[in-house]
Amino acid sequence: MCTKIPESPLEERLRWVLPIVNKEVRLKDVAILFPGGKRTLERWVSSYKKHGEQGLVPRSTRPRSNPNETPIRIKERIIEMRNEEKLCSKKLNYKLLKEGIYVSDSLIGKLIKKEGLTRKYRARKLKYKYIKVPLSCGDLVEIDIKYVPDSINGLKYYQFTAIDCASRWRYLKVYNGMGNDCSIHFLEEVLRIAPFRIRAVKTDNGACFTNYYVGYRKSTDTSNPRLHGFDIACMRNRVIHYLIDPGKPAQNGKVERSHRTDQEMFYDRNRFKDIRDLEKKIRIWNERYNDLEHCGLKGKTPNEMVVLSGK
Repeated sequence: MCTKIPESPLEERLRWVLPIVNKEVRLKDVAILFPGGKRTLERWVSSYKKHGEQGLVPRSTRPRSNPNETPIRIKERIIEMRNEEKLCSKKLNYKLLKEGIYVSDSLIGKLIKKEGLTRKYRARKLKYKYIKVPLSCGDLVEIDIKYVPDSINGLKYYQFTAIDCASRWRYLKVYNGMGNDCSIHFLEEVLRIAPFRIRAVKTDNGACFTNYYVGYRKSTDTSNPRLHGFDIACMRNRVIHYLIDPGKPAQNGKVERSHRTDQEMFYDRNRFKDIRDLEKKIRIWNERYNDLEHCGLKGKTPNEMVVLSGK
């Protein structure tokens, strides 16, 4: 009589099955003592006769499919949109909602991470606590300049950008310089094209926007200081001109963030034959940006925010 305790499930199953296979005992007699039931014993004997000892190795009882698993069609659509748009999980979810697909942001994030579509290097973000003042369209528009990355036919060009803080509506224009005449012309054009009245603008302390530190404060006549041409244009159009603190570009954060989007989604993906080609493509990109969903707008586009503000 064997008194040794079996060391594995396979050894235990063999002790029940081998006497039956060798016809030492009958199956129905063993089934009276077997705690697993007659049907389990019959299945073990059948599996042993077909596959030998390998047929008695315990298999995983884990289900091969999850009834709540995301359909493969939706997964393929998420991966396709990520490859095309290079958008974050929140913005991808906004687009999927418009297509009638309801998934969570975390699911999209896990999927693009599993597929290796996330950034390999990500700088740690510093979190600042800002007091957010509710604004209406046109209450404050940030203006800044971005260098066009590559020269075109040996010439350098500059992108002037204006973005509304409330709606994120934006206007772009390319110039071959960054002088006072360019900044004034850009301001006049933004005031004319914007679908709302602009009450105030905010810029950095560049020489094309202000002479506050190099001219205004050094005027010999303090009662009649030398005003910058951009300030004069603002006064003529009854627009308040705010300046950020020197060395604090984060105070112009919305326009600076939009320049990063320009670099990643426009300049890195396009090449330009000449200035006309650049102006045409940047006009198309500007229209697309104003129809792009924003996390800061809770999934709405700048154009939708402009329409809502007019109601």
